[in-house]
Amino acid sequence: MRRAHPDEESTIDISPLIDMVFILLIFFMVTTTFVKDMQVDISRPGAKSSKPSSTKSLRVFIDASEQVFVDGALIRPWVLQSKIRELAKMQRTESVLVVTDKKVSADKLIEVVDQCRMAGIKDIGVATENEAGA
Repeated sequence: MRRAHPDEESTIDISPLIDMVFILLIFFMVTTTFVKDMQVDISRPGAKSSKPSSTKSLRVFIDASEQVFVDGALIRPWVLQSKIRELAKMQRTESVLVVTDKKVSADKLIEVVDQCRMAGIKDIGVATENEAGA
């Protein structure tokens, strides 16, 4: 008859488990999309039919003084079309979200939307206060 030695203790090696947890953590951190709106003081208009916008949209900001910002930089109106075309190609997106102050004139909003369309963007939206990033 064989007896187990009481001084032998069986253990479970958890180092592969810890390795997998760290690999999964890194995977989820890298693949998560972070959307951060630019810190421009904008009072957005409201709309009852608003719905959340895509996080992959390019964002164009128009502040109360009707200055246009793209990718955190002030953009002149005549440069907007080429900048949008360049960013859309780099980010592989066909949608733009125009985040505008409610005091911005309709003429300025139409000018920005028109420049986006001429840049080849098909899906253009205007952000309201109920949409993402409000």
